[in-house]
Amino acid sequence: MTTRRTFLGTLGGGLLVAPRLAPAQPAGRVVRIGFLSASPGSPNAPTVVAFREGLRDLGWLEGQNLVIEYRWANGHFDRLPALAAELVRLKVDVIAASPTPAAVAAKKATETIPIVGLSLTDAVGLGLIASIARPGGNVTGVSYSLDPEIFGKHLALLKEVVPKVRRVAVLSNPAGPAQPATIRNIQDAARSLGVQLLLVEARGPTEFDAAFATIARERPGAVFVVMDPAFIGQRARLPELAARNRLPSMFTQAVDAEAGGLMSFGPSLASLYRRAATHVDKILKGTKPGDLPVEQSTKFELVVNLKTAKALGLTIPPSLLAQADQIIE
Repeated sequence: MTTRRTFLGTLGGGLLVAPRLAPAQPAGRVVRIGFLSASPGSPNAPTVVAFREGLRDLGWLEGQNLVIEYRWANGHFDRLPALAAELVRLKVDVIAASPTPAAVAAKKATETIPIVGLSLTDAVGLGLIASIARPGGNVTGVSYSLDPEIFGKHLALLKEVVPKVRRVAVLSNPAGPAQPATIRNIQDAARSLGVQLLLVEARGPTEFDAAFATIARERPGAVFVVMDPAFIGQRARLPELAARNRLPSMFTQAVDAEAGGLMSFGPSLASLYRRAATHVDKILKGTKPGDLPVEQSTKFELVVNLKTAKALGLTIPPSLLAQADQIIE
């Protein structure tokens, strides 16, 4: 059984609102959006549906005034340049790129077609934008915002559930363009909490078993998986491997806790994708992407899997359960 708590913040508006009519778009105009994803996926994925719903609310409807060209790299980053070049040849009006590896590939493919990143990480450090407030160039979007403070929350939550944990394994993909900055931020957070890290790498599912063999040999008190597009195809194996090695696990996306991970904490991806539609709309109406500030994540979700906790013999403190947006029982 799953318990969900819904919190309405400033982004959601009031609790009771009158239905809004989608604003009318210029008659006869059909726009073409290139949707470039580094991950496996489909047009029916919840995040993609949220993106389309955001566009629909702004008056852009597939089959009427909107065509979306979908391209999926399925976790193979080496495919992204060719897919991005395809979209450029199609002369799409905007490229919606998710997450950072796709935005990097799109940026290398074109300096003129506007690019909206749907889940950017370290966009300034990677040279995608000049600054958050004034991106410049042809890239803008919404940011995943995994800074040291957020990573500190991940580690603090693990310590709250496993107070004696002193060493945490961190599993990440070294091929991810934002991985160096991500690891630095996790290290900064760990130092402030007095937690030692065991850094373990995997470039994809074929390296999961070897990675967990290393983790099991080193015997840390918990594992923190930094989710990556290359992991998504077989992401259910990661909670399974953590459980098999009796390791409390922390993830960055809710779907991983739903698949059996102990906990997840991170931005709401559906919210990010829906908000990215606003950037696309503004660009289609004439705003330059370089003039649109990159929006930071403001809605974060904590998911706790009590079923997994019970299997590990762990008791989740009531204070932590009170913070949870979703509880899986």
